[in-house]
Amino acid sequence: MNVCFLMYPWEEIDPEKDSTLALIKECVKRNHGVAMCVPADLTIRNSVTTANCSVIKRMEKTPAAQKSFYNKVELRKEMLPLAGFDVIFFRANPPLDPLMLNFLDSVKDDVFVMNSLEGLREANNKLYTAAFGDAHSNIIPATHVSKSKNYLIRQIKESKSDKMILKPLNGYGGSGVILIEKSAMSNINSLLDFYITNRDGTKNYVILQDYIEGADKGDVRILLLNGEPIGAMKRVPGSEDHRSNITAGGSVQRHTLSKEEKALCKQIGPKLVNDGLYFVGIDVIGGKLVEVNVMSPGGITYINKVYKLKTKIEEKVVDFLEMKVLDKLQAFDRRQRLRKAVQDA
Repeated sequence: MNVCFLMYPWEEIDPEKDSTLALIKECVKRNHGVAMCVPADLTIRNSVTTANCSVIKRMEKTPAAQKSFYNKVELRKEMLPLAGFDVIFFRANPPLDPLMLNFLDSVKDDVFVMNSLEGLREANNKLYTAAFGDAHSNIIPATHVSKSKNYLIRQIKESKSDKMILKPLNGYGGSGVILIEKSAMSNINSLLDFYITNRDGTKNYVILQDYIEGADKGDVRILLLNGEPIGAMKRVPGSEDHRSNITAGGSVQRHTLSKEEKALCKQIGPKLVNDGLYFVGIDVIGGKLVEVNVMSPGGITYINKVYKLKTKIEEKVVDFLEMKVLDKLQAFDRRQRLRKAVQDA
C-alpha cells in the first residue's frame, strides 16, 4: 500500500523518541510506499488535491535502530495527488487548521484517512472529553470552559478543593498547564488576564478543571486502536514541575491497567470508533479521563521500551491500516462486479 503521512516537518523529528517516525519505519520495513507532507504543502491543481511530498526512497534493508533509520533515509520531492494514496495518516500537531481539512474533504471517499476528518473536527480540542461526561463526574473531573474571568474566579472560590488546573483550550504537550491554589488568589486575576486576553483585545477560551487527588504522582497515557487499549505507561512529574508530560521533564514507568481504567476504555471505545477516531491517546488520572489526543498521540517508543514488547505498538497500528485498505479494495471490487452484472444483463 501507499501511505502519506500528513505531519510536522521531518527536520523537527527526535530520531530516538518520535512516534510518527516509528510508524513510518514500520511501513518502510514492510515495503510500503511512504511519502510525507506538512499542511502547508497541500494545494489544488486543476481541481485535484495534491501535495508537495517528500517521498522515501526504497531501502534494501531497513535499519533496526530508529535513529539509524532516520539518518539513512533518502528523500525526493514530488508533487503527488492525494487520491492516489491508499492511506492518509494524520499526524500534525495541534492546533488543528480547519482549512487543511477542507483540502482533504475532496479525497476522503477515495482514501482511508486516519483519523477521520469528521472525528478530527469534533475532537481536535479538549472540549471533546465533555462528550463522555455525566452529571456526577464519574468519568471526567468537573470542568469549566469559558472566556469570562468573573465566571472562572467564581468557580475557583466555590470549589471544594484548594487546588485547580488551568490550561489553554488548544495547548498540547503540557504547554500552558498550571496548578492554581486558593491561597494565591491575589495572583489569579493577572493569570486569567494573561491566558484569556490577547494583545489585540480578542479573547481565548481556557479550561478550569478540578484537581484530581494523586495527580502529583503522575498520570497514565493509554493508546487505543479501534477502541481497544494496545499499550499504556505511567508518566511521573519531574522534581521541578507538576506536569507529567515527557516534554515537560516527566519520566516513564511501566503500568498495568486498573479495573477502573479498563472500564473507562470499554465505555469510551465505541464512541471513538463511531467517530472514526481509530488511533487515540487518552490521559487518565485516578480513573478519570483528563484528555483525548486525536491528532498525533505519542508514547509509542516509550511504551515499547519500558515493556520490551515482542509485538511493537507500531506493528499493531500498521496491521490495522493494512486491514482497512484491504477492506476498502474488496468493497470496491465487489461493487465493480455487481455493476458489471447489471450492465451485462
